[in-house]
Amino acid sequence: MILSLYRSFGTLGAPLIAVYLNRRKARGKEDKIRFGERLGKSHIARPKGPLVWLHAASVGESLSLLPLIERMVADRPQMTFVLTTGTVTSASLMAERLPQGVIHQYVPVDRAVYVRRFFDHWRPDLVLWSESDFWPNLVMEPARRSIPLILINGRISPNSFTGWRRFPGVIRQLLAGFAVCLAQTDADAERLKQLGATPVRCVGNLKFAVKPLPVEAGDLAEVSKQLAGRPRWFAASTHPGEEELLWQVHQRVALDHPGLMTLIAPRHPNRGSEIARSLRAHGAQVARRAAGDPITGETQIYLADTLGEMGLFFRSCQLVFMGKSLVDKGGQNPLEAANLECAILHGPHMWNFQEIVERLHNSGAAIQVANPTDLADALSALLSSPDKARAMAASALAFVGCQGGILDAVCEELAPFLDRISSHERSP
Repeated sequence: MILSLYRSFGTLGAPLIAVYLNRRKARGKEDKIRFGERLGKSHIARPKGPLVWLHAASVGESLSLLPLIERMVADRPQMTFVLTTGTVTSASLMAERLPQGVIHQYVPVDRAVYVRRFFDHWRPDLVLWSESDFWPNLVMEPARRSIPLILINGRISPNSFTGWRRFPGVIRQLLAGFAVCLAQTDADAERLKQLGATPVRCVGNLKFAVKPLPVEAGDLAEVSKQLAGRPRWFAASTHPGEEELLWQVHQRVALDHPGLMTLIAPRHPNRGSEIARSLRAHGAQVARRAAGDPITGETQIYLADTLGEMGLFFRSCQLVFMGKSLVDKGGQNPLEAANLECAILHGPHMWNFQEIVERLHNSGAAIQVANPTDLADALSALLSSPDKARAMAASALAFVGCQGGILDAVCEELAPFLDRISSHERSP
């Protein structure tokens, strides 16, 4: 009943959907040049031969798929791989990171006519769906066309689990379309089973297989020179409501560590000018990387408001605070920092990465703080005890290094499906 109403709204609510999408375009949240892809259209012809469609919602999910895509491209050169994401930021990042020959498209809006147009054009032989972005039309269309659909790196957060349990019939019907669900953790596997998925297997989190973030050697040398001799820390992937709190943290820590530099990378770089205005209004001396502002002796806050440079700033600061965790939003992925040998601090709200965080704590690689005052105290203590900071950072790197084999396990699960479509050699 609920799914029928949802599909009916997709038809009858077409004018409202158009208004909503136009507003997103006006706010820069849609790619105006490639907007047709959101309607299921593409100017790229479908190549001949087997085609695998992978979907990842945004930046984090698409980055976690890169090792798998690279492996499949190397092992199965006769296949075509299409990756869809839903955000402008992820599209820009994938343009730089995807292996040659892999096609990126924006995922169509989940309206039946757009979804069918997308399938009619690309005619995938296999669909690999990442994490938990369960859009009804997109998830159910493969079954209508007898296309195998596999959930990879499956994740159901505690909040999502509670929400889906209010609609058991809906989620059971959506999960019924998956030939197999590969979960990140045992907890995710159990939640998927309780929601109706079958079969479910836990093979580990593909985020562990992601390579260290890249960096331009010249940029690293330049920033390192500008920061030389200054105590510093990096707040990664911050969200609205956190930056002003971090300025308070800076002021408190600077009392014990004169010359302190705080680097802040907002999760959405387009917020850079807004954040700079707010922090300057509170008295901070701010430089913006996107504006080309130099780091001077007076700079207190350096806004890393550019895309694709997180590897630069993780390498520039050993002490890293994970954003989205002082506000109750679930935190950000700490593995990128751990993979570049950083000591990790985070707030109380890391439920999106609960198991990873617990294991980092058990390894002595992370510290949880309750509020900005606690964060300031923890940072000040680590800046005063560089040996402890180095030990935490080394533990973080060792923790990531012990998680090998996950990519092999995922590929082993996918092999029968890939072999099957290879033998068919389907083409339009």
